[in-house]
Amino acid sequence: MAQAHRPTGTNSGACSPGSTPATPRNWLLRLGAPPLAATALTATVALSMTLVAFGNITDFGTNQQFVQHVLSMDTTFKDPDLMWRAVESPTLQNAAYVAIIAWETLAASVLLTATWFWITGLRRNAYDRARAASTVGLVMTLLLFGMGFLAIGGEWFAMWQSSDWNGLDAAARNVALAAFTLLLVHLPGVRRAGTERT
Repeated sequence: MAQAHRPTGTNSGACSPGSTPATPRNWLLRLGAPPLAATALTATVALSMTLVAFGNITDFGTNQQFVQHVLSMDTTFKDPDLMWRAVESPTLQNAAYVAIIAWETLAASVLLTATWFWITGLRRNAYDRARAASTVGLVMTLLLFGMGFLAIGGEWFAMWQSSDWNGLDAAARNVALAAFTLLLVHLPGVRRAGTERT
């Protein structure tokens, strides 16, 4: 009785056509790929924004005082040419603080969603949704710390003049991290890595 002929060069562990063997070198290449770096940095900004929002919600009074002092300009040089900008109404000060917390919470939610999109995209080599969500969340972060703290707080309300209530250094760090992450997310290597399949 003739035996069935087994094709040479094949075995049960062979990869299907078009697939890549899971060798240590390939895993290293995947770990060093730009999309993984984009995932890690997006997750870092997401965690930072989440903790900032959580801290402001659970410890409402600490940064409430910060906002009140910045808006009232009571620890600046009190230059008469600038003091007309001061906002001394507690109602407006608290409204501004609540708006900041709401913006932080929304940005954190968007960035957490973006992180999830990156993680799921790593399995499918598809990053369009992750890139779009990251862009929205990172721009929100840049607007908060760049426009809100550096420009409006730092310059309009002269926060740079205060030695007690000065958040410029912290704001600059957040701007730098968000801006660097946004640039990485849009690097050509990340954009070429994968697109959504419809």
